[in-house]
Amino acid sequence: MTIANVIVDVPSQNTNRPFDYGIPEKFEGIVQPGVRVIIPFGPRKIMGYVVSISEESDFSKIKNIIDVLDVTPVLTEELLELGKWLSRKTLSYYISCLQVMLPQVMKAKYRKELWKLTDEYLQSDLDPLFDGRAVIDYEEFEQSNLSYKMLRKHIDDGEVDVHYEVKSRETKKVTSMLEPQMDTMQLEEVLVDLSKQAKKQRAIVEYFMDHKEPITKKQLLQTLGTTAASVKPLVKQGVLQEYEQEVFRDPYGNRNFERTEPFPLTEEQSQAITPILSSIEQRQHEVFLLHGVTGSGKTEVYLQSIQQVIDNGKEAIMLVPEIALTPQMVERFKGRFGSKVAVLHSALSAGEKYDEWRKIQRKEVQVVVGARSAIFAPFSNIGIIIIDEEHENSYKQEDRTRYHARDVAIERASRHGSPVVLGSATPALESYARAAKGNYHLLTLSKRMNNAVMPEVELVDMREELHEGNRSMFSRVLKEKIEARLARREQVVLFLNRRGYSTFVMCRDCGHVMECPHCDIALTYHKNQNRLKCHYCSHEEPMPTECPECESKTIRYFGTGTQKVEEVLQQLIPEAEVIRMDVDTTRRKGAHEKLLQQFGDKKADILLGTQMIAKGLDFGNVTLVGVLAADALLNLPDFRASEKTFQLITQVSGRAGRHEKPGEVIIQTYTPEHYSVELASQYEYEQFFQEEMKLRKAFNYPPYYFLTLFTVSHPNELKVQEVTQKIVQFMRQKLSDQSMVLGPTPSALTRINNRYRYQCMVKYKKEPEQRKLVERILHYYEDEMKQENGLQIVVDFQPYQLM
Repeated sequence: MTIANVIVDVPSQNTNRPFDYGIPEKFEGIVQPGVRVIIPFGPRKIMGYVVSISEESDFSKIKNIIDVLDVTPVLTEELLELGKWLSRKTLSYYISCLQVMLPQVMKAKYRKELWKLTDEYLQSDLDPLFDGRAVIDYEEFEQSNLSYKMLRKHIDDGEVDVHYEVKSRETKKVTSMLEPQMDTMQLEEVLVDLSKQAKKQRAIVEYFMDHKEPITKKQLLQTLGTTAASVKPLVKQGVLQEYEQEVFRDPYGNRNFERTEPFPLTEEQSQAITPILSSIEQRQHEVFLLHGVTGSGKTEVYLQSIQQVIDNGKEAIMLVPEIALTPQMVERFKGRFGSKVAVLHSALSAGEKYDEWRKIQRKEVQVVVGARSAIFAPFSNIGIIIIDEEHENSYKQEDRTRYHARDVAIERASRHGSPVVLGSATPALESYARAAKGNYHLLTLSKRMNNAVMPEVELVDMREELHEGNRSMFSRVLKEKIEARLARREQVVLFLNRRGYSTFVMCRDCGHVMECPHCDIALTYHKNQNRLKCHYCSHEEPMPTECPECESKTIRYFGTGTQKVEEVLQQLIPEAEVIRMDVDTTRRKGAHEKLLQQFGDKKADILLGTQMIAKGLDFGNVTLVGVLAADALLNLPDFRASEKTFQLITQVSGRAGRHEKPGEVIIQTYTPEHYSVELASQYEYEQFFQEEMKLRKAFNYPPYYFLTLFTVSHPNELKVQEVTQKIVQFMRQKLSDQSMVLGPTPSALTRINNRYRYQCMVKYKKEPEQRKLVERILHYYEDEMKQENGLQIVVDFQPYQLM
């Protein structure tokens, strides 16, 4: 009997290994690595992934597989191996690493159908089962006792396909169709029999006398201005037939993308692309860091490299940060490669994601463009992986399996012998340091396309504005320049890194600040709803009219959010049309696209927004960019604060003057002398890199040291302190003297959702045994971590969130 080695869907230390199950005869040849199966586990029936097949088991008694969920594997052998690697690297459960690779819908309940894809006779007992039908229920096959091996052969030959009907809400989209069951003569007779009062029914019958083809029910009701009630009796009498039809959810289905041709490359671009193309041709794994200023044509280098990969019959993965997945980016790819592109990102519904993923799995596309999780696309012949804006934090997953897409990309590409291209105008310090050492191959684009000049940047010291008596959040220079742009019918982008109306609400008399009852953080005021909200646990409450401490009526708002800026703008420059883009205005599906479309069509003069407008936008009419509070990020308790500030200012500045019209940037700051603000205004990445590296070296931070961050949380503060203290002592005893263990300290946000949080950090250069030590800690506390509302210990080997 053949044995399947299965990883079961029970995330715990004790089950983090394959279990042996027998393969019943009827499933032989169909159970293979990468398929999901239903298995008995203790008293329960649960799902599992087959990771390998073996001839024998070390156990004398083993249970059998109950059912097989997939006829063709949902995970390739390479992805199963990658899951193992990821599990070791991030110390996550193997099952969690496999789950992260599949779309959400794959975790739902299924009904399966068999689809016959050919009109030919199937040379087997399967044909009588179809009995002239194109689609049959999979259960009919299961009850027929026909062999699974035979089914598998027909699937491999492309004659039959298994179709998943997912029972969750997400899945297939269907629409009701109507068509006439009678010919024109018969319809005329029906019309005669209908009473004069049944006007709506008469209109429907008359419509179908002129139109024989099926129509969606929704369309018919709209066209004739009638209701479903008038259709019902006609269906009942057999005049019309009503049936469901599947609509394939192509998120961009109703748009025709104009085909675009490759641009001739500039000399710099040609120099940059040559080593990439030669690495593709020689099937050599190499990591390239493409450092190109904003607007230097990095995208064209990506597109032409991908074209080469497609011509070689291979596949390409292109990652972009979630917020840069603008319609503009999708348009460029769809325009160049047409239907060969699948797009994966969070604005798609779960069903749309599943449809796109299926296209990849069935080899219907050769390019996938997506955010972080697209790195797990089920391709089997990868020719290149590109990560645009590689410095972005969103490439790091911050929960469950804490992977960094860059590491996964390099690992996958090395298995396929293909290049990885990391692109950015402001590379992460770690990446640039690796390029400087020669571990990565550095490619540079220092000029903008069509010789456009980088925008002029002016720093405005807001302290001087205050001295001069200007208490507004707009400096006089910025206000004048906005007015000048409006007069010339040009557009402006304003950037502020905070949503909401104000950052906190305080009583002027006693100084009481309104805080969240579950978290140690001030509540943010949102004016539209006149409510206070916590951006961490979603608690909200109405804005009080008096102070809850001293009952004074003098409650004031402090700090500024996008909502407040919008209001001030309307007072200062009433003639300006403003579009605001932040988490609050882009919640609804498609809102993001709609707002950008309006701005692109020049229906507004000013685009005001948070981080989501800093990247990837390309509007030729934008000639002024204003950064309202450049220091907002500098004051965070994070060693990367200056790096993030430099990156953001550079990225936002890059939105101005991208075409013929020259651009200008105004940066308002309270610390114009800070090196990250000053050097960003001069586009001096090299110099910033040198300055920042000195500080990193002095304080033992990456890239000179590696970090491991432990975050411990529990409803009882004493418990948290005690556990964190124990971890610190254990690590200090076991690690070498070259490593530093810092802590325990309360996290910057000590309480979130009524749980207290403490941290400790290990700084080290080389600790080969560290992962084993962490595993011992997690094992030791496993029982306490399983309890309801119990202890949580989160270990991050590459922390980007230190809060």
